[in-house]
Amino acid sequence: MNATATKDNANPTVYRPAAAAAGSGSTSSSQDWWRDDAVHVADSKAPFYRSGDPATSVAINGMEIDGQDAELREEIDADEVFDLIRSVTDPEHPLTLEELAVVNAAHITVTRPGDHPGAPKYPCVRLEFTPTIPHCSMATLIGLSLRVRLLHALPPAYKVDILIRPGTHQSEMAINKQLNDKERVAAALENEHLFGVVKGCLESASRRGATEDEWARKADELAKEMGIAV
Repeated sequence: MNATATKDNANPTVYRPAAAAAGSGSTSSSQDWWRDDAVHVADSKAPFYRSGDPATSVAINGMEIDGQDAELREEIDADEVFDLIRSVTDPEHPLTLEELAVVNAAHITVTRPGDHPGAPKYPCVRLEFTPTIPHCSMATLIGLSLRVRLLHALPPAYKVDILIRPGTHQSEMAINKQLNDKERVAAALENEHLFGVVKGCLESASRRGATEDEWARKADELAKEMGIAV
């Protein structure tokens, strides 16, 4: 798939983004371009997820942890998940997925163990996105970018489901199947061109709602605080 070919939607509707979340930021290195340390558990061997209720805390990696002794972790909600993906760039346009109304906090659901009978054993994020047009050929790339962003920005205990909003794309069932098949996702990311496009989409993700100018100012302020000449 050539993301630089003729655009499916040459003149998309652009929406005004909401204000950036206060205190959002990233300490990502150039090597871990996908990581957002503000949320991601740095130690992938972290043994548990805490639901907030000791009675419903669950063990991860086979380790049983007493709820009273479990390390407290701030619960992640739909707004925070949205904050992680709102600044992902569209493959076709130099605009964010928030500006194109492809993603919306109202279309994100976070389910935790104990939320209701039959709730999953581990926390789960379900994200539905809306392509700008029903025949958008970039839908798979958008979904792939969202999946990579969340898999690497959320704590490793989280299960991520990426789906197209029902009725918004003519091939939604086929694309949904592809986006939630681990082997097909892995194969797609082994393609050098596709991986390059996804990486380009995610380079702006850490802005988390801030404009390029706002992000530059934050970088300057941080550099001054650290005594680095800019």
